[in-house]
Amino acid sequence: MANSALGTGGNLMQALKTRMHFHQSRQKVLAENVANADSPGFRPMDVKAPVISAGGAGGVSGVSLARTSAGHMGIGGRSDGFDSARARRFETTPSGNAVNLEDEMMKVAQNQSDYQLAASLYSKGLGLMKIAIGKGR
Repeated sequence: MANSALGTGGNLMQALKTRMHFHQSRQKVLAENVANADSPGFRPMDVKAPVISAGGAGGVSGVSLARTSAGHMGIGGRSDGFDSARARRFETTPSGNAVNLEDEMMKVAQNQSDYQLAASLYSKGLGLMKIAIGKGR
């Protein structure tokens, strides 16, 4: 039992490290988008989030939300005719630049908050591991 718990903790710590590296990379790309806000023809980029599965040793894979009532919102396909892929368009300015500073700054703030959350969880996890092996407090 202790071995599987340590394995699960190790998987969690690795997932948090991966998440923090993702947020570091994303912050760099978002900063480049903001820096090029006045560059004619520049198109903003973003980094695709890593898929961190809960599968593996002792994990649960294939977990998804269940729609228990027809009145609930569906995940993925929507029945109201709203096409989210077409709804999100970049605003094009007269210079041909597609950077919307407000959107980019909101992404930067959210990315920073997500990084701080992952870092805090990682730090707490390390503290718990130190306590578990007898080197904490």
